[in-house]
Amino acid sequence: MSFTIEFVSPESVLYSGEGTMVTARTRGGGDIAFLTGHEPFIGSLQTSEIKVTEAEGTVKRFAVRGGFVSVAGNKVTVLSDLAVPAEDIDVKSANDDLADAVSRLSTDDLDAFAMADKKWAELRIELAAS
Repeated sequence: MSFTIEFVSPESVLYSGEGTMVTARTRGGGDIAFLTGHEPFIGSLQTSEIKVTEAEGTVKRFAVRGGFVSVAGNKVTVLSDLAVPAEDIDVKSANDDLADAVSRLSTDDLDAFAMADKKWAELRIELAAS
């Protein structure tokens, strides 16, 4: 039995499909998996990988820079300003972003924005490589 899954940003719907499971990492809650019939849920997402197991068994992977996940009825919705399918990651851009973040951290190792940018770049590099 499958359910509807959508990745939505303010500009567009990044992904829409039918699936049997979604795994995500929430702030303060750790990893969570959503299956058909999951209780209603809303949570804040960490910068992390989200895996979608599609109805036919294919696993799609996404890099997500924060946002929210919502489960209502037979639908899982991921709301994020920045979400990229693993196969669409621009490795050169991610490496450039990583170098920039590391450079900024070398002058201020407590720069929260640089730390967040570094984590986002490292996630994209990791997903693109696997």
